[in-house]
Formats: sequence, structure tokens, C-alpha cells
Amino acid sequence: MSQERFSTVLISGLTLTAILFVGIFIGKGGDQPGYASESYEELQVFAEVLSQVKKHYVEETKTKDLVQGALRGMLAGLDPHSSFMTSDMFKEMQVETKGEFGGLGIQIGIKDHRLTVIAPIEDTPAFAAGIQAGDTIIKVDDKSTKDLTLMEAVQHMRGQRGTSVKLTVLREGIEEPLIFTITRDIIKIQSVRSKILEGNIGYIRMTQFQESTATDLTKELEHLITQHIQGLILDLRNNPGGLLTAAVRVSEQFLEAGRLVVSIQGRNEKKVEYRAGANSKHYQYPMIVLVNHGSASASEIVAAAMQDWGKAVVIGTTSFGKGSVQTILPLSDGSGLRLTTAKYYTPKGKSIHSIGVQPDIVIDLKAIQVAKKDTSEGNEGGKGSNTTAVKTPKAETEEPPKPSDPNEPQPVPPEDVQLLKAVEMLKSWKVFKQILPAA
Repeated sequence: MSQERFSTVLISGLTLTAILFVGIFIGKGGDQPGYASESYEELQVFAEVLSQVKKHYVEETKTKDLVQGALRGMLAGLDPHSSFMTSDMFKEMQVETKGEFGGLGIQIGIKDHRLTVIAPIEDTPAFAAGIQAGDTIIKVDDKSTKDLTLMEAVQHMRGQRGTSVKLTVLREGIEEPLIFTITRDIIKIQSVRSKILEGNIGYIRMTQFQESTATDLTKELEHLITQHIQGLILDLRNNPGGLLTAAVRVSEQFLEAGRLVVSIQGRNEKKVEYRAGANSKHYQYPMIVLVNHGSASASEIVAAAMQDWGKAVVIGTTSFGKGSVQTILPLSDGSGLRLTTAKYYTPKGKSIHSIGVQPDIVIDLKAIQVAKKDTSEGNEGGKGSNTTAVKTPKAETEEPPKPSDPNEPQPVPPEDVQLLKAVEMLKSWKVFKQILPAA
């Protein structure tokens, strides 16, 4: 398998001929002489069913609609991440990887057979409405998501700017479904942002892995270098992934040339290894990577590479666990396939599929909130009261307020426990480095 084949590989927890796409493998030297004829027999049955539906179904049908419905069912039956895309859907997918599209600003995937929010995208209608990573979407408007494919769900949520859509979601810890009415907008994603935090620590927030992400990261790192930072925090929380090539180019900026970033392996082919290039900058800073349940696919590749090579301490909660590779295959009529073609493995050969990246230091915000609530209830109970006022925490990826001078160190929001811990660790890193061994 050549790397060229995977130059357009897309990893996403989410986001066809005119008649029928059938891959017929003919073995070399006649190794599988019966396969082509078997496929033909199955196609004959398909043609018979198509003919009977056209003749006898209670309402008039279009051949194109029937075939596309069959294709959607074929791909959906493989796994939650494979799908058929009509020409319009295929065009939207191409636009999305470039960082601008219309919709709500939600990255979705299938988790435990349910339509699940991987992460809301910052500064979008969904983020402002309060959609959270881990929410289960059970209805889009009044349509159940039970039998929707991933791409069909995306199509229902997309729409013209100014129109609205109603989402019904289930959220852990809340008994009744939550209903959100969200107005669609043009989603423009700035995938990389940087700031200086207290202690002269560089902070980089990465929201997605797009075509320009690695280049944007280089620019932000070069800027932080001019500020003489003492450490670096790479925030991948609620980053649902994106392009495999972008994840590799991001990782190689912190790895020595030749170091393995990730390897992928398909069904019948050898592993393909992606390594840091000879021209990588190889930035050397004490570094912490922040992850949570909304960190998926490409984010997990970067976090695992930093962890396996000892380049960073990973802090947060276990990541999403999306360890498969989807290849985008364009078709002759302008439609396309999003097909799972391989699984990926970390530099140490581990698969994180359905497992996730395990943080070096676990900081579970939900556990902290429960502990605070229990403490509050205990205190109130001593006063004879059964009511508890629990402050709802702000989003864990909320950035510090912007000062008048962007180069001025910023305080960390006290609600962001994970980020506070990261800053504290990097400050301690500097202190311990300065301690001389006793004589």
C-alpha cells in the first residue's frame, strides 16, 4: 500500500456509479476463479428486486433513488463510519475539510450504536446553545435518529444560514431529554489559536485538523518563541479530528526526524508507516497535551505519539477511541464513498479503537463536580435544608479573556481545572529543573 493512496485519507468520527458500485477482486493467477461469477449472481438478484419494485410498488419510484438507497444501506451495514455520499454531500465534505461550511457546528459520530456528539466546535451556534461532548442526539426536528446513517444525520442538520433546527438530546446525569432550537450559520473554523498564560507558558488550542492546520501551528509556535515561553500546552480537548496528513505534520513538529508518528494497516496489505520528516522543526519544550472524551481520531494520533515518545504528559480524561481510517473515494458521477479501509496504531503498536488514549494524569471534571455537589449538600444538610445551589461550570475549553496586549500573560479561568493543573505542572517543571543535587 503506497502513501499516495492515502494522501486524501480522512479520519473523522463523523462528517458509486450511476447504477451500482461493486468491487470485484480477481486474484492473480486465478487464485479466486469463482468470485466474479458469485458477485454476478448476487447482482442478478439485485436487478430482479429492482425490477419488481419498479413494477409493483404502490407508488411510482425513480431508479436513481432506489439504487442510492441500496448503496446507503450497503455502506451502513459495514460499520458506523462508512457511508455513501451523493454528489451534493461529497461537495460539502470537501468544503468542510477546508474549514468553512454551513450548519450548526457539531461534530458527530456513532458511539455504542447511538448518534453521539463528539464535540461542539467553538464559536458556533451549537457551542453557544450548550451542546456538549457526549450528548446523544435522539431526534433532529421530529425525526428519530435511530435508523439514520451518519451522513444522513449530517444532511438533516445542515441548511441555509438563518434557518433553525430542533435537536432532542440525552445527557448523562439528566433524566429528561433536553431540547435545543439552534439557528444555522456559516461555520468558519480557525483551527489553531495561541496565547501566553501566566508563568510565560505557551498555550495552543487546536480545534480541528484541516489542510492548513500544520502551517498555522508553525506560525503560532514561531510567534510563541519570540515571547521566550518556558513550556507549552497543546489543548486537543473536544477536537474531533480531521485529516490524517495534518495529524502527521502536526506531530512531526515535536519529533526527531525519522520517528514513527502512526502506522495504518488494511485488510490484506502491509502496514504503512508515517514518520517525522527530515525538515521538521522539532520544537523542544516541556509540554502537556490536554485531552477529553471529545478528542477523537487525528487528535488521538497526536496525543498518542507525544505520549509514546515521552514528548509530553497527557492530562484529562480518556479520549473518544476512534482508531479506524476512512478513505474518501470519488466516483464517476460526482458522488463518493467514505470507506473504512484500515486501522491505525500508535508508535508503540497499540490500537486505541473503542479504548481511547489513557491520560498519564486523570482529571475527571464530572467526578469533581459530583464531589463538590456532595460536599455542598452535606453542608446544607447540616443547616436543615434539602436544597442545593450548584454552580454550572463553564465549558472546559473556554479560553481566558483577551487582554488589550495579546502578548501579555493571561490568567487561567478558575473553572478550567484541567488547564490549571497543566499550568501548575509546567511551573513545577521549571522549579525542579533549577534544583541542584545536594553535595
